[in-house]
Order: sequence, then C-alpha cells, then structure tokens
Amino acid sequence: MNGGRPLANAAGDANPIGRAGPGGRANSGGRASTVGSVLNVTGLLAIVFAALLLLPILIALIYREHSEIPAFLFAAALSSVAGVVLRVAFRPGQLRFRQGLLICGIAWIVLCLFAAVPFVRIAGMSYLDAYFESVSGFTTTGITVITDVESLPRSLLFWRSLIQWLGGLGILTLFLSITIKSNNAYFQLFAAEAHKIESARPTPNIYRTAAVLWLMYAGLTLVELVVLRILGMSTFDALCHSLTTLSTGGFSTYDASIDHFRLAGYTNYRLIEYTITVFMLAGGINFLLHYKMFTGRFREVFRDVEFRSFAGIVCAVVLLILLDRTVGRSVRLFTNAGTAESNVRAALFTVSAIITTTGFGTVDINDPFFPTLSKQLLLVLMLVGGSVGSTAGGIKVLRIVVLWKVFRNQVKRLRLPRRATSGVVIDSRIFPTAEIHRITGLFFGWLFLIVVGGAVTALFTDLDPWQSFSGMFSAVGNIGPAYFSVQQMSELPAIVKVTYVFGMLAGRLEILPILMIFSRKAWDG
Repeated sequence: MNGGRPLANAAGDANPIGRAGPGGRANSGGRASTVGSVLNVTGLLAIVFAALLLLPILIALIYREHSEIPAFLFAAALSSVAGVVLRVAFRPGQLRFRQGLLICGIAWIVLCLFAAVPFVRIAGMSYLDAYFESVSGFTTTGITVITDVESLPRSLLFWRSLIQWLGGLGILTLFLSITIKSNNAYFQLFAAEAHKIESARPTPNIYRTAAVLWLMYAGLTLVELVVLRILGMSTFDALCHSLTTLSTGGFSTYDASIDHFRLAGYTNYRLIEYTITVFMLAGGINFLLHYKMFTGRFREVFRDVEFRSFAGIVCAVVLLILLDRTVGRSVRLFTNAGTAESNVRAALFTVSAIITTTGFGTVDINDPFFPTLSKQLLLVLMLVGGSVGSTAGGIKVLRIVVLWKVFRNQVKRLRLPRRATSGVVIDSRIFPTAEIHRITGLFFGWLFLIVVGGAVTALFTDLDPWQSFSGMFSAVGNIGPAYFSVQQMSELPAIVKVTYVFGMLAGRLEILPILMIFSRKAWDG
C-alpha cells in the first residue's frame, strides 16, 4: 500500500527475531546475518510467487490458449527453484527494521524478474522490455512499451492486470499474510513496505490490519467487476479493468484505453467512464477512510484534512481545465447539455486518472483538448498524487498539506517574537517533527530523481525538455501517461529504460528501501 504507519522509527530499533542456525551459520550477526535473513525470506516469497504464476493458466484453459501454458509453467518453475535454493542455502538471522527494508527492496526487484518471463516467452519481448513492463505493473505505474496490446493473448493480458492488483496494496502484505505467522516478523516486514508516514490502523494487530485491508480491497474490486459487467463489458474486460482500477495501475486490454468502449459503440460507455472514475478515486483515498465508511463513521471521513484537500484539488483542477478551454481556446463548452456533459466528463476522468496515478485515458493528455495551462496542471497532479494509505503514487496529498503548513508557519513566524513556536496541526493534533523531517527529505529525493531522470532522458534522446521531464515524472510518480507516445517510449535507449525502472521502484517504495540496497553499512547488520 502506498503509504502507511512507520512501525519502527530507526534501523535496528525493534525487537529482533529469528532462529539460530547450526554453528552460527549466516546468522551470527553482522553482514552474514543480514544477507541470510534477506535472501532466506526472499526465497520464501519466490516460492509463494510461483503459485501465483499458475493463475493465468486458468485463463489460458478457458480461452483455449494452450500454447501459452508452458511459458507460465516455466516461469513458475524458475521462481520455485530459486526460492528453494535460497531457503536451503541461507538461514535467517535476527530480523530488524533495517533488514526489513532490505528484504522489501530485494524482493520487489527479484519477483519482477520472474514476472517478466511470460512477456519474453509469449510476447517475444527483449528481457529489458519485459522487465520494464513487469516493474511498471507491480509498481502500478502503468507505463507500457507494448505498442499493440490488443494482439496479446488473454492469459498474458490477465497476468499483466493481476500483477498491478498484487502491487496495489503491496506484495509483502499479501505474501506474508499466508507465509509468516510470527507477529514480530510480520511487524518488521510490513513496516518496511508501509513505512511511509504515520497514520492510524484499522486494528491494533498488524496481521489483522493487513487482513482487513485486503478484504476491503478485494471486496471493492469485486463490486466494480459486477457493475462493469452489468454495464455491458465482457467478463474478461470487466475483470482486467477492475484489477487495474482500484490498484490505480491503469493497464488496459486495449490500446485506446477506456476510450475503446466509446469507439467500439458501447451503449453505456458514459456510465462505464463514470464508474471507473468513482473507483479510481476510491483507490486514491486512504483505505482507513474506507474502513471508517464501512463501519458507519461518516463524520470522521468528512472531517479528515487529507480527504477534504484531495476532493478540493480534484474539483479545483477540473474547473480550471474547463476555464482554460473556455478562455484560452475560445471554446464554447456549454452550447448544449450534451457538450457540457462530455467536457465535464472528460476533464473529471482525466483529473481523477492523473491525481490517483491510475493513468487510464479517454482523452490523451497530449491532445489539443488540454491547452497549455491544463497540461501544466496535470503535470502538477503527477507530483501530488493520491492519499497516504491509498494505492496511488505521487508525493501524497497529506505531505503537500504538511509542507504548505510548514511554509505558512515560517511566514507567520516573521510576525511573531523570535522565541515563539508554532507546530503543524493536522486533524486537531500536532504533527510529529520527525515526520516533517522525513517528508522534507523524501520531497527533496523525489525532485532529485526527477531532475536526474529528466537529464538522462534529454541526454540520450531527441525528446524536448517538457517531454523529458514528463517521462521521469511519470516513472517516479507511478503514473503512466507522459507527454510523448507509447511508440516513443518503446524506442527509448536501454539506459533511459533502466533509469525509469529505478525511478518506478524508488517511487513505489518511496526511495529508502531501494537506496538501502546500495548502502554497505546497511548490510553490516
């Protein structure tokens, strides 16, 4: 899940757990213990992941795609064998928060390696492109290098959608729910994947928290599937789009994305768009608020600062886009009811797709429908993203609110005595100073990655500055759309694609777990 409570405040500050190995093998402390813990748990995850690789076989059997089955069997075999080898070769040592961060980073990188195999064997992609696609899927970014999605077999399209759904709430939170029963171990690994920001949990027990989150997640996905099916989508299309909507992933089974249903003459295409808009926004809202709504605590939901800010941003940007089209382009938006509804629907859908980082489209963000100001606003939304505790990417609305209040407090202090103090108040409580420091550091790291990625893109391609920055904005923000085409994305040099892969992983895990991998001290125990 993109945002959660920091369950440990510093590396190594939580109670260690683990079992001793014979002769102190790989768990005697220090680097050996850390390597053993990281690789042993990664092996466990790889074994579980092998079972998930078998699910597309059901789709292959239903649609008689028998020739695709060996690809998934091969990938599952690779994952299971690698997992067994890692489990046998390495024994876990003490598991602390630092090791949890390393497991998180390594696990996401390794599992994406196995997820890429079906793309290579079925779609004939290069391994780099296949890995790019699988990382984009798991991180729910939605950037694709496949220029003809509709030519893919349904089993691979389902796999493409499933990995986005799995990545929505977080790989570890699902896998550890069914593999590790130690509450302390679960505590460390859940903390690593959801260390992003302090927030409440549905239940005090971390294991039950994950169960509640996944139950709500699966339930909302099922509701969307049923609604889309009623509106005329095929069962397969409804399934795939439900998996990639609430996860705010944005992979579609069609090259035209959601606009396909209008172009194909679906009677209810408007209702399909409105339905997907609602569920995109649901994915971009803190899942704790969903829990409060399910338990009837509606007043708490509408009092939430982040929720009100999120809703306010959506409404404000939609209105500004409509104003931009009216003033800047002298377009008559409201000549009749049909025109008015069409413009409002397109603006609302696009704003929802961008701020929740889902990336679905009914109108391409490069289209003249969006004048210059509108394109700038959409780029800002890429940076902002959805809510803390949601499946959306981006910096998160709450962090933007905190940074704004920090700035406002600094201005206010100019009028106050030098010794006066003023804290940041969020939802009637003082926001922790440590979290403000964390947010400031993360915000700088986010911008730094975007600048570096934009520079790499500009250096090795012929894209203009606007396009170069938008590509890395999309990668780090886990968004999908950029101000250049899928064809251009597929033709990017290898170094740019590798940069985007790093950006997608760093953005999804919010930088720290990925950077920890390259820290020698982090591996010293």
